[in-house]
Amino acid sequence: MALIGTLRTKMTKWVVGLVAVAMAAFILGSDFLGNGPKSFFGADNSVGEIAGTSVSMEEYQAAIQETENNYALNLNRRPTEAEMPTIRQQAWDLLIARKAVMPEFEKVGVKVHSEEEWDMIQGKNVDEGLRNAFRDSLGRFDRTRLIQQLQMFNSFPAGSPQRAQWDIYRANLAPARARLKYEALLLKSNYVTKAEAERAYHEESDVAEAKYLYVPFYALSDSLVKVSDADLSAYYEKHKENYKSTETKSLSYVIFPVQASAADSAATLNALNQLREGFINTKEDSLFAVTNNTSTTSSPYAVYNASTLPEELQARVESLKQGVVEGPFFENGFYKLIKLIGTGTDTAFYARASHILFRSEDSSDAGKKAAQANARKVLAELKAGANFAAMARQYGTDGTASNGGDLGWFGKGTMVKPFEKAVFAATKSGLLNDVVETDFGYHIINVTGVKNNKTYTVALIEEEITPSDETQNEIFRNADNFSNDLDGVEAFLERAKKDSLNVFEANDLGPSDRRISNLGDARQLITWAYREGKIGKVSEATDVNGDYVIAVVTKETEEGYKPLDKDLKETITPLAKKQLLGKLIAEKLNGKTDPLETLAQQFGTDAIVNSTSDLKLSSNSMVSVGLDPSAVGKTFSLENGKRSKPFIGDNGVLVVDMIRKTTAPDITDYSVYVSQLLQALSNRSSVTIGEALKSSANVKDRRYKLF
Repeated sequence: MALIGTLRTKMTKWVVGLVAVAMAAFILGSDFLGNGPKSFFGADNSVGEIAGTSVSMEEYQAAIQETENNYALNLNRRPTEAEMPTIRQQAWDLLIARKAVMPEFEKVGVKVHSEEEWDMIQGKNVDEGLRNAFRDSLGRFDRTRLIQQLQMFNSFPAGSPQRAQWDIYRANLAPARARLKYEALLLKSNYVTKAEAERAYHEESDVAEAKYLYVPFYALSDSLVKVSDADLSAYYEKHKENYKSTETKSLSYVIFPVQASAADSAATLNALNQLREGFINTKEDSLFAVTNNTSTTSSPYAVYNASTLPEELQARVESLKQGVVEGPFFENGFYKLIKLIGTGTDTAFYARASHILFRSEDSSDAGKKAAQANARKVLAELKAGANFAAMARQYGTDGTASNGGDLGWFGKGTMVKPFEKAVFAATKSGLLNDVVETDFGYHIINVTGVKNNKTYTVALIEEEITPSDETQNEIFRNADNFSNDLDGVEAFLERAKKDSLNVFEANDLGPSDRRISNLGDARQLITWAYREGKIGKVSEATDVNGDYVIAVVTKETEEGYKPLDKDLKETITPLAKKQLLGKLIAEKLNGKTDPLETLAQQFGTDAIVNSTSDLKLSSNSMVSVGLDPSAVGKTFSLENGKRSKPFIGDNGVLVVDMIRKTTAPDITDYSVYVSQLLQALSNRSSVTIGEALKSSANVKDRRYKLF
């Protein structure tokens, strides 16, 4: 049992993750977790495909069961319903590991032999997870204790929970090591040639001195060009790879919030009023509060100070009396009854105040005197009877102005020293006689609670205002009436407008997505969309996190290239328009030999002439132009003293005069650049290996057939 305890406390990352995710977490790694391309399920019992092999519902359910069992063995409990989505995803990743990734290891001859496994457990190269689990007080690996625990572990009978936990952990050591070896093998294949290193050297060392005209697309009015369907088609074909997509569905939806009614609020208030008499007369205050407090957010019997009491009581904390029941009063969605049981003292003092801050317009003596004079003028008005909160909202210059300058209760060390000194020196509530100067300006201070180090032991009864069954039923009926016999997107939108309901959008939802913007976890709605939803299909009233939601499918996108439909045309029209504007600007500049400043004049103030004396290929950007690698490349392609033809960049049109290009002299040793490129290649490979495995697996995820 000792090993299990050690693993649980010290190896959360290694054991819980191992057991929960099983082989997938180690074999696939973080780069591979998630879902592959999606497609709608057919009439068979397949929930997807992995590496060209169909995955049946039975096989997937078996993987879920295995993952569930491993979870239970490790944590001594079954996963909750809230944890099941994670369990299902881990089971899916486990199948990907077994069907797609492990065969790749075998193809290249990556194996972990029994001798190597033994070495990972108790040999010279013990697994890092085990090392971390068995360290002494000085942080040193304790091999002796590990061996002792392993011997004890072997004494457990086969099939026992303790033995099963260890067997699971051990079974995942080899796959985890196999992935590391596989990655190491591929990384060893990385190679950088001398030519590549030389090119990297020149990209960082060659310098260009150039002058250029930059005319942004917006220098011309959009009205000068008209984008035709042919233009859109041409742009789409040229940039088609940017518009690949997985299968998605888009929804419009309305929400019927399940909220307590005025009758529910009145019923809750009435219930607390009925308890009040018993609360007053009981001799067992804590027991009465514990018995009748239905809230899970607060303690029915606790000690407070002036700053932590309910807001309702903070304003009159000095008048609270022992044994008196306060309330019912409303605060943060609850009706509350509070009974003061007793008071004590604390070492910390608290005070409460409101203020009006006057800031000087500048740091000059004149500015400070003006701010001080304004503060004293308002102070005089307050002394004459003006309302403090109203004056704070009118004259205050900090964030407290909107709530009448109230700072609430605060302890010593919270405020700047002059302010704190003035408040804590007050012996009674009320307006301080003079303004107080701090680094922030001049303050008018109204002490609303003098310094107090009392503690308050209170018994609390809270009752949350929740919708009754009647209220929930009525809201459901309203939602159901909305969706009844409703069909089509236009009809949905018209009905929502008629009923004054806000319509929300959820675009490009994948088959395995779970969340929808302001709804949170809305898996059941997404599942409905893929099981039943066609464009114009309206859902029934669906319970989503306690509210009723009704949705209509507004768009479907199949896996592949997005069609050049109305929506995509709207997306690419501004991009195509920029290209047309660029051509128009280039035509105006083409063949012109005038100075760049002269050329710029025909485009007004939007055109910019700039120069650079240290442009490098590696920079990928130019001043005023921004990120534009192609513009940098075209600049370096020019010969000394030559002017470029007008060319369209990423952000506008450029004409470049090459003044001087200095090529760095060749060096004899490019090893530094070889090392830099190898490191960058290795860093990229750690990501791309996982992406390549994922791509080759050709995952088709149809699990929405089940969940």
